[in-house]
Amino acid sequence: MVPQDPNIAIKQPNELAPGISGLTEDWSSDQRAFKNVSWGKAMMWIFLLSDTFIFSSFLIGYMTVRMSTAVDWPPVSEVFSLSFGGDPIPLILIAIMTFILITSSGTMVLAVNYGYRKDRKKTALLLLITALLGASFVGMQVFEWTKLIVEEGVRPWANPMGASQFGSVFFMVTGFHGFHVSVGVLFLLLIARKVWRGDYDTGKKGFFTSQKGRYEIVETMGLYWHFVDLVWVFIFAFFYLW
Repeated sequence: MVPQDPNIAIKQPNELAPGISGLTEDWSSDQRAFKNVSWGKAMMWIFLLSDTFIFSSFLIGYMTVRMSTAVDWPPVSEVFSLSFGGDPIPLILIAIMTFILITSSGTMVLAVNYGYRKDRKKTALLLLITALLGASFVGMQVFEWTKLIVEEGVRPWANPMGASQFGSVFFMVTGFHGFHVSVGVLFLLLIARKVWRGDYDTGKKGFFTSQKGRYEIVETMGLYWHFVDLVWVFIFAFFYLW
């Protein structure tokens, strides 16, 4: 056995060179930032980042239009008021929609938790409850749209209550978000069915399956659903409360 020269420094496996060279080596060797992250989860993060830019552009555009229009902006609290036999209650439907969506975020957290424990039945049940809450949100949004279009006469190109940009911004922002919720509901139902059948326990191949014994897709779906809920909080704050 050849003796080791004590003057030669031995580089440990996790030891990095100092300075810029070490940083370059770290990021170019094994993609350490995503080393323990699955491909599907990494792609979901990238998708959500791109979606963040889109929603941010929508909200910035809304604020620009709102501050630059010379025509009075409709009183949002009155436009979205709802009566249950008495005086109209401002933003009551929007408050219920927000509560439902935040509640669905809680059930999604529980679904991910039981997915980690590989509790198939509870995970599937909580995914189903989350999907039903999301579908309720979309149903209320359809009611809201119908009321504005049929009763109030709001159009994407016209608005009898004030600034004509109100309709275009409202339908664009809430419609794009509603589309995200609708797609999420469909995927939640699909994943809940696969979890209930035990596809992730047996490693059955197919659409949206993962390695045997891993409920990773539930966590990935949770990332998407929490993002949708967070975006609605910003829409609620900027569009309905401003």
